[in-house]
Amino acid sequence: MEEIIQTIAVYALPVIFAITLHEAAHAYAARYFGDSTAYMQGRMSLNPIKHIDPLGTLVIPAVLYIATSGAFLFGYAKPVPINFGNLRKPKRDMAWVALAGPGANFIMALLWMILAIFLGVGEVSEPFFLRMAQAGILSNLVMFAFNLFPIPPLDGGRVMTSMLPNRYAYKFAQIEPYGFFIVMGLVMLKLLYFWMAPVMTIAHTALRLIISPLTIFLN
Repeated sequence: MEEIIQTIAVYALPVIFAITLHEAAHAYAARYFGDSTAYMQGRMSLNPIKHIDPLGTLVIPAVLYIATSGAFLFGYAKPVPINFGNLRKPKRDMAWVALAGPGANFIMALLWMILAIFLGVGEVSEPFFLRMAQAGILSNLVMFAFNLFPIPPLDGGRVMTSMLPNRYAYKFAQIEPYGFFIVMGLVMLKLLYFWMAPVMTIAHTALRLIISPLTIFLN
């Protein structure tokens, strides 16, 4: 139990940041492309309280983590309200608004990776901060890959809808009411791993390439 509590303490801040900035990025992008719905409802904010769902963000992840000894973890935040009809070019801009969330997670993973490098260079011996930096990288890579899965209402599903011809986009969008159950089924059957693993690997490799000049400089 003590180890589980320590793990939750390590992951708490990175996960809250990952969720908050993911949702805020959607809101910022939506307003940029013409929809102020999230802004008017106070969701274009970096305040975690605005985005946290008490049940989906706190209770469910904690219970699942403890119940499965860390083998299974799932959670969600309050979705940012977006009226796609208000976007200047709804079908095109939908993709950019959707990509803003995973894009924010990619940038956060990069920042946590840079922090981990500086902690190593500074010879910080406190394992808590090193573990938190690693948790920040992992949490954001997981959110990046998971949300890009091409099933609505996930961000990848929005992007796919945007890319398809109108006739097929309409039919594909009709999956949305069942999308959550489809994804949960894939998670429970451990089939989503075949999407998550390669996407996370590619993203991690890209991050390593981006910071390689810094790594070379510091070494």
